[in-house]
Amino acid sequence: MVDQMDQADEPRPGDERFDGFRMTPAEDCVEYMLFVPGEKTLGTLETIRKAAVAKADALTKDYIWQRDAFNLETKIDHGLSYLHGTTSYGDNVEDEWLIVYLLRELSISFPQLWVRVFDTDGEFLLIEAAKVLPTWLSPENDTNRVWIHQGKLLLIPLDAGTASKSLPLKDALAVITSAPDTLIYSPLIEAEAFYRLEKYPHQIPSSLHHALATIPRKLAYILHARPKAIAPATEAFYLRDPLSLRPLLQPAPDLVFPPRDLVTVSVRFTKVLYAQLKSQHFDPPPAWQPALQSAPDDDATALSRLEFGLKLTTGFELLAQRADTHANRAAREVALLLDDLAEDGDNALPSDEEIKTWKDVDREDDDTWMEIDFRDFENKLEGKSRGDTEGAGGGGFGDAQAQANLERMVSRFEAFLNDESAGLEGAEVDEMDRDDDSDEEEDSDDEDSDVSFDEEQYARMMRDMMGLPPLEDEEQDKGKGKAIAKDDKAAEEQDEDEEIRKLMGQMESELHGLGALRLDSSKLPALEASGSKSKSTAAEGDEDEDGEVDIDYNLAKNLLESFKSQGGLAGPAGNLMNLMGMTLPRDEADSDDDGDGKA
Repeated sequence: MVDQMDQADEPRPGDERFDGFRMTPAEDCVEYMLFVPGEKTLGTLETIRKAAVAKADALTKDYIWQRDAFNLETKIDHGLSYLHGTTSYGDNVEDEWLIVYLLRELSISFPQLWVRVFDTDGEFLLIEAAKVLPTWLSPENDTNRVWIHQGKLLLIPLDAGTASKSLPLKDALAVITSAPDTLIYSPLIEAEAFYRLEKYPHQIPSSLHHALATIPRKLAYILHARPKAIAPATEAFYLRDPLSLRPLLQPAPDLVFPPRDLVTVSVRFTKVLYAQLKSQHFDPPPAWQPALQSAPDDDATALSRLEFGLKLTTGFELLAQRADTHANRAAREVALLLDDLAEDGDNALPSDEEIKTWKDVDREDDDTWMEIDFRDFENKLEGKSRGDTEGAGGGGFGDAQAQANLERMVSRFEAFLNDESAGLEGAEVDEMDRDDDSDEEEDSDDEDSDVSFDEEQYARMMRDMMGLPPLEDEEQDKGKGKAIAKDDKAAEEQDEDEEIRKLMGQMESELHGLGALRLDSSKLPALEASGSKSKSTAAEGDEDEDGEVDIDYNLAKNLLESFKSQGGLAGPAGNLMNLMGMTLPRDEADSDDDGDGKA
């Protein structure tokens, strides 16, 4: 894959610098570049590459990558020498953040190293810190401005190295080399961008899940020799299609892992892989029917492990069809092991005694984390863990990460409310949101001059919404505020009633002047000939106690003409009558020239 060099200043077809279209990173893919400015040889880059591979192997020894592992290779492109890597993380976004953690640790080990990392969403580190970014930074100009150096997140400002908002990669490296002191470091932005890294490296073992599965002995041997092959096998099962399943559905299929000589062993997954395999509904192939029928009916656990092993074995069957050409290294190693077994036969398979000596062979983790209980969810919203009762235990989330997120949010609100220096001038307005129309600006200035902002009232409202205790002054003013608010509400309602009466009087005067409220009974026959139901409906609605009908036939005629001009489509007259709960009939013909009696 070609990396995104100078993507912010990419030449277009027709430009002199255009040399063809560049490929963009694939979906669910993270790309990273490592630079050492000022170095003339490749020796330093090779040293860093070896150290990075060794560090990744040490941290992820037992970890299972969803698709691709962390990788680096030396590249020379556009006159630049650097280390480049691309990793497809699929459905497991934790792979992406594990790579960010590795890159940050690597930048601490090598102080001269500058790291840039991005994905298909762009600068995803800034997306994490979107709420605290400066107003001058936007998705349109943030390309090549975000760097990791010595464990810190640094930003290249707009006026550094380029006069325009677009910053090519070469210009960014020029700024880093010549003026590194001009880069911006914000602890708040860094904390938000690296928030997910706080759980590493402890997150690596906690993301794994062990489950017991009843599988063929041959597959147990493959999994013990290449445990990381579980990722491509699970993906093969998860993304299966009818064409790939066709060989397995034959009456006498030629299976690589036939369902015989079954053993129950513990298999290591990531939680994402386990959920993908466990949650799938799969009808067993014909070859597995005898094994399922022979399972004891009174042992639900044994049957569940057999069904789970059926899915796992099917995934490896699908993987074996193209394992020798698979892009995943573990899958290709499975193909080599199968070739060796084909030569050695079943003599190379482990015995039951050997299987018992395997590490964690009987381990089975609790998978209740897959369950979604709405009552537990409500308890977490209330700050209580599962099993806690009101008034007992003092609350706190059962999930440490959820509790940390809530404490983080509350601390931000408290910091804002307790910041006496934060006032109206703290709200920054983006220049892009301003209107260039001078007349509208003058009108808005006149309107805004009557608008005031009560900071104390806003702070009090925010404290009430967040459930924070009120201040002492607020408690003393609470009683007075209620009485004042009651008087203000009554006065406001009285003013509104007076305004409505004035408005109704003005409307009545205008309608009288236009003749809309004059009674013209001579129009009655014309309305009757039109066949409209609106006359009778209006008459019933406006009939007073004396039985007299008060209908403005001029207004009714105008409404009918307007409705007729709509031609059966939506229009003002039809919409107005619908809002009033009335349905006008369609005019079937303009005249009765056709002789059919319609009018």
